[in-house]
Amino acid sequence: METQLSQEAEEYLETIYKLQKRSGMAKTKELSQTMHVVPGSITNTIGHLENLGLVTHEPYRGVKLTRKGEKIALDIIRKHRLAERLLTDVLEAEWSNVHEDACKLEHALTKNVAALLDEKLGHPKFCPHGNPIPTEDGKIEELPCIALTEAELGERYVVCCIIDEEHVNFHLLDEKNIKPEAKLKVLERIGDQMVLRVGKTECTIDKSVAVNILLRKEAEGCPCS
Repeated sequence: METQLSQEAEEYLETIYKLQKRSGMAKTKELSQTMHVVPGSITNTIGHLENLGLVTHEPYRGVKLTRKGEKIALDIIRKHRLAERLLTDVLEAEWSNVHEDACKLEHALTKNVAALLDEKLGHPKFCPHGNPIPTEDGKIEELPCIALTEAELGERYVVCCIIDEEHVNFHLLDEKNIKPEAKLKVLERIGDQMVLRVGKTECTIDKSVAVNILLRKEAEGCPCS
């Protein structure tokens, strides 16, 4: 029997999944900051999710999804990223504008509608921000990438994806032409700023933003020289 959850509970599972992918566990403070809610509210919701068998909570350490919770989280992420593709591929919305609208749509999509949407879109593997779309049976292909902050000076890279979509200013990245499949290299690091060449244009970006931009090496070179 499918567990019926509120929109708030679904957002918690989605956020916990993303946080634990980075550090192995979602800390209460991180959840509070990411979801913009007070710690007391976090405690109540986590207790509810734990009673449903969707998370485990270790005091002073954090929260982790159970297998059942992870399955639901991946289903929510799948719906979100398919909704983003619907907005860009069918409705021709700008890739930098779709995240918030997809956040609303994901809760309205049933599994059947998501499956139909996936088929209609031609079974896309990635969302417009380059993040992998989970399959219907809950599998997800994570590509080996490094953060822009870890890139070597002068090395040629291709943008894989942009993570932490809730807090990234996509309009700023779009202005600098930093998007999936964009080719770039790091020219210089100056304090908290990184100087990049994206295509044939130079720009600067703050390291707090760069940490959310994941790259792979450009095997055959790129027109960044």
